[in-house]
Amino acid sequence: MGGPHPPVVGECDIQSAVSVRDVVRHFGRFAALRGISAEFAPGQLYVLLGENGAGKSTLLRVIAGLLAPSRGSVRVLGSEDIRAVATRFGYMGHAPLLYDEMSALENLEYFSALYGIEDRSRCEEAIRTVGLDPALERRVGQYSQGMRQRISLARAIVHGPELLFLDEPFSNVDVRSAKQMTTLLAKMRDAGTTIFVVTHQAALMEPVADESIVLDAGRLVAREKGIPARLLTPYLAEESALLRKKTGHRNLETEP
Repeated sequence: MGGPHPPVVGECDIQSAVSVRDVVRHFGRFAALRGISAEFAPGQLYVLLGENGAGKSTLLRVIAGLLAPSRGSVRVLGSEDIRAVATRFGYMGHAPLLYDEMSALENLEYFSALYGIEDRSRCEEAIRTVGLDPALERRVGQYSQGMRQRISLARAIVHGPELLFLDEPFSNVDVRSAKQMTTLLAKMRDAGTTIFVVTHQAALMEPVADESIVLDAGRLVAREKGIPARLLTPYLAEESALLRKKTGHRNLETEP
């Protein structure tokens, strides 16, 4: 990647996992996205950064096919028909998309069945992967917010997606659990999954991010290798130092 490069990219690379061309998205008279063009290579972990209202979540939802662009085109996994490839995605948004009256395992069995997966062990493994016990019979509605976030992540990955979209995955998650989630994302990236993460907690992703995508007022204003220190606010820089001190490791990516 070699440092900063222009946010607007040229002709479509057939090897791209995601290609967006002159994407505009309006909500009424408000332009949430203003002519974004970019190519995203497969098997990379991208972190979308920017202030509130910069367009991060909107761009994520447009790429995932949850919002149609007002103008422009999106090509994902080689297809402009995003619905045709949607079963190859995993998506975790602000809403956990879980059934409160069901256990974590029951939730995952239900969602995995939508992908034609009937192997209960896949669901159990997904729950263990996010650091929870699949034998826990408590209803999800009785979980803490942090536990619900982790089960929501398990729901997004239970089918082994090629593309993973995460919008503020660390909300209400404690430091230890966030570390475990970050390590998991690094392992998935290393196995070939392309991952997009929207977060205000950039320091949590600093050790594992391949590239930071910076948005401002609906425009893509910078793409840089990793997450440079200048993109971390003093608070986030302090948070990163605290995280490393508590975990006793400098690089979460190399955690077993």
